[in-house]
Amino acid sequence: MLMDCSPAFVETLAGLLPPGTLRAPEPRDLEEPRGRWTGQAGAVALPRSTDEVAAIVRACAAARVGIVPLGGGTGLVGGQVMPEGPLPLVVSLERMVACRGVWPEENVLVVEAGMVLAEVQAQSERVGRLFPLSLASEGSARIGGCLSTNAGGTGVLRYGNARDLCLGIEAVLPDGSVLHGLKRLRKDNTGYDLRHLLIGAEGTLGILTAASLKMVAPPSGVAVAMLVVESPAVALDLLALAQGRFAGLVSAFELIAGQGLRFLTETMPEVRQPFAVAPDWSVLVELGLPAGLDPEGAMASLLDEAMEAGLVSDGVVAASGAQAQALWQVRESIPLANRKIGAVSSHDVSLPLSEVAGFIAEADRELAAFGDLRVNCFGHLGDGNLHYNAFPAVGRGREEYDGKAVQRLVHDLVHARGGSVSAEHGVGRLKVGDLTRYGDPARLAAMRAIKTALDPLGIMNPGAVLG
Repeated sequence: MLMDCSPAFVETLAGLLPPGTLRAPEPRDLEEPRGRWTGQAGAVALPRSTDEVAAIVRACAAARVGIVPLGGGTGLVGGQVMPEGPLPLVVSLERMVACRGVWPEENVLVVEAGMVLAEVQAQSERVGRLFPLSLASEGSARIGGCLSTNAGGTGVLRYGNARDLCLGIEAVLPDGSVLHGLKRLRKDNTGYDLRHLLIGAEGTLGILTAASLKMVAPPSGVAVAMLVVESPAVALDLLALAQGRFAGLVSAFELIAGQGLRFLTETMPEVRQPFAVAPDWSVLVELGLPAGLDPEGAMASLLDEAMEAGLVSDGVVAASGAQAQALWQVRESIPLANRKIGAVSSHDVSLPLSEVAGFIAEADRELAAFGDLRVNCFGHLGDGNLHYNAFPAVGRGREEYDGKAVQRLVHDLVHARGGSVSAEHGVGRLKVGDLTRYGDPARLAAMRAIKTALDPLGIMNPGAVLG
């Protein structure tokens, strides 16, 4: 049974830590971007070192006080807030922002968990390398949170998820012991890979304090285009063509529905769009090319071949970095426009590529039973991750629809096609019920056994992932 993070406990904890490590909770510590929950806490700890994190966890274990780890607070499934139960201690990593070392010849960077993702990228750029994890929230998301949720983003098609970019971790386990795993090795077959156990665990098995990260050589040239396609099925044919012509060089392949562009027109008219009339479907394609290939020419040749094959009816190829950035701004503004409209139900799902087109068509048909919903389907088509979101009709409010029934329908359809109801955002507290409903029983039993073995007191992020 967990206990409150009481004033008496805070006083005891303060005696174990340097002055200024603890403070009262502020609204920013208890909020999440979608406003679905407001968290609670008895205090906020802001450690400056792994030793201080370990001291905090040991004290919480002794007193049976729950811990909610906090990175940048950008998560979309409520993993960073605890709205009910005994008052927890929030442990913010915002002061642990050091770069512990850079090895350009190894393409390795070691940083602390509180470093903002954009700064990780900047650290890599300073030595002529690229850290390819890229998110809309990279200006505030912290690398520890990105790894704890196994964040995805726009570069997964070429570079993989966050876990694919991590060679090793340092973490404080639920008993306060420190896992020293900051190796810079590409090969290390010495037993269980605890790195991958903690990555994606959303703080339920320990607190990540530092990570060894992979860097890559940046492309010599980048080509970006927005191309009009007839349907998601045709978009997948175009993806196959692009990957066949530029094997391993397709950095991003984003599906954009006309509804998303119309939402932009409605809510963010300042965002310049490439087409006078929003096409029903388009894709944003980025190629990262080696020296010796002309980026604009390479993309133009792909466009010509695609148009000749009847896959593309129109397109805009960026002729400069500024034009490429403008095309990406369209894609990255769509979630902001969605937020302004207000969704009835949002879905972060993934499917086998061969099931994507069929799912979209079936879901559109089935949702017609709910009336005049507007569907905005967009996302990282190259890796099968769709954001399939339903919105109210013009003049109606989202409270007029049964959002839970919409979500159940969409998730059932995804599950039936062998997909996942959480592609890149994690489980958090939002999808605990979904994990129970759709998860494999043997897998869930193994997860609970691991949780019990590592965190028998249940102090790490109570209520997240497994409930």
